[in-house]
Amino acid sequence: MRIKGKNFDGEGGKEEEQKLVVGYALTLKKKKSFLQPEFERLACKKGILFVAIDVNLPLSDQGPFDIILHKDYRQTHPEVIVIDPPYAIQHLHNRQSMLQDVVDLNLSDFHGRVGVPKQMVIMKDPLSIPDEVAKAGLKLPLVAKPLVVDGSAKSHELFLACDWSSLSELEPPLVLQEFVNHDGILFKIYIVGDAIKVVRRFSLSNVNQCQLAKVPGIFPFPRVSSAAASADDADLDPRVAELPPRPLLERLSKELRHRLGLRLFNIDMIREHGTRDIFYVIDINYFPGYGKMPDYEVIFTDFLLTFKKKKYRAISCED
Repeated sequence: MRIKGKNFDGEGGKEEEQKLVVGYALTLKKKKSFLQPEFERLACKKGILFVAIDVNLPLSDQGPFDIILHKDYRQTHPEVIVIDPPYAIQHLHNRQSMLQDVVDLNLSDFHGRVGVPKQMVIMKDPLSIPDEVAKAGLKLPLVAKPLVVDGSAKSHELFLACDWSSLSELEPPLVLQEFVNHDGILFKIYIVGDAIKVVRRFSLSNVNQCQLAKVPGIFPFPRVSSAAASADDADLDPRVAELPPRPLLERLSKELRHRLGLRLFNIDMIREHGTRDIFYVIDINYFPGYGKMPDYEVIFTDFLLTFKKKKYRAISCED
């Protein structure tokens, strides 16, 4: 018999709290970074059990699961909570569409301004890129990003193009985005349901026209996702280190959760050099490396517990 989320063992009448079974379908790399021992221990104490899903077997032969946590997984059991629908995740697999929701928000006067750098998509013919860029009015330097984000290392390879002739060396399909000077600091804004956590990461230093003339070519962009790139403890100019206003982040995250239909993602944001309140969103990633987020064990456990409470409320209503 179930009463308000608890079982009776049928022998001595002893109550056993129901476990919240979370099935996960993650890559080995994502599993290693996400399911760290401290997180699993904390979740277990709170009544959460993680079980790996074998993607080679029918879901009906596994479980039962209360929640499915995935990076890209098809929903076949409507009674199971699948955190973030696959069709919504697909929206973030395309760098052309992922930032459109930020543009549509028009956050131009809410504790600061949030926009997107001017960008364009190149689908084919590398030799035509210089002319296409000139027609679009984009200015050098440009950040070149693969159009499709598929989780591979190649889809995260970014390049800085510093002169016109080198543009034809790029490999379409890709997105070209104007580089905005941001004092070498990027803000990674982690979203876990309603929770928001912001960290600073070192990024590319400012670039001026004189430097462009001296260093023609295409250069690989340094990765800023690793914990080694953290700038939270660095001795920075306070004007550069200042985090974006909390009300702005809350409004932005709330709107994007609604528009994207997602609860687990992160926003890469920069502040324009020489300003205090002009920000640009340059990327949005689904299910980022939460293992690099401070206090992720507690934040993510609390997030999963909200589903446990919903489940128990439903059971109580049925009994």
